[in-house]
Amino acid sequence: MEPKLLLIILDGVPWRNWRRLFGNLEGWVDSGDARVWKIRSVLPSISASCYASIHTGVTPAAHGCTGNANVFRLKQPDVFSQIRAVGGITGAVAHSFWSEFFNRAPFDLVRDIEYDEPDSKTINHGRFHTMSGYGQTNQMTPSDADLFATLTGLCERFHLNYGMLHTCTLDSMGHRFFHDCQEMDHACFVMDEMLAPFIIRWRDAGYEVIVTADHGQDARGHHGGRDPLQQEAALYYFGPADGPQKDDVIDQLQLAPTILSRLGAPIAQTMKAPVFLS
Repeated sequence: MEPKLLLIILDGVPWRNWRRLFGNLEGWVDSGDARVWKIRSVLPSISASCYASIHTGVTPAAHGCTGNANVFRLKQPDVFSQIRAVGGITGAVAHSFWSEFFNRAPFDLVRDIEYDEPDSKTINHGRFHTMSGYGQTNQMTPSDADLFATLTGLCERFHLNYGMLHTCTLDSMGHRFFHDCQEMDHACFVMDEMLAPFIIRWRDAGYEVIVTADHGQDARGHHGGRDPLQQEAALYYFGPADGPQKDDVIDQLQLAPTILSRLGAPIAQTMKAPVFLS
């Protein structure tokens, strides 16, 4: 079977909320259909810096994105470009930062919000959103069910070898309500319930699936530093590969080379972290 993999990134979910509140994911761990490990983000544990590191496999000190106010087209080889180099088809449903990092910058609302570019050297099929107007009282996030359905449509229409999805809903909720509250308990429950049917559909279509976060979030709704609540999240893997011991901690820089390894694409020389699935 042709290798296919989806990376699902739920922004800003700390380790303890994954293991406590995502009942469908945890049920699959209990049944042996998924495995879970702790993953530790790069520093700073801020969204844009983590996005850039997840797909380049290098630290913020190397790629230069030091935070959300510093977004530009990255120079390093990335997961999308390495897959395209061997003819794989790529897609992304995500915040517009991902398009700026891995396709072109600055982001043009009309040109870049939705595109299909078969000859692109990075992202062939992009569906992006900007969260324009985001603030404490207005999240400006799309429905996660809509995002999951959009990725599924790209997979089924264009036969993606690699697709990634990113949603800011839980990060935005955490900044507003913090994490030890009824609102966040419910938000995580709803996310888990929305995601689960799509995981079944993706697995039935032959995809390996990784579900994780870019970073965590602490008790005051903050992230960016070294606090374990800010840096540590969970990584769930659905697929046939062997992984590390259950108590091992995955470095976020391992994601890029591992994804490429699973898809049979060349690992760039700049991606020094070891592969964790074999």
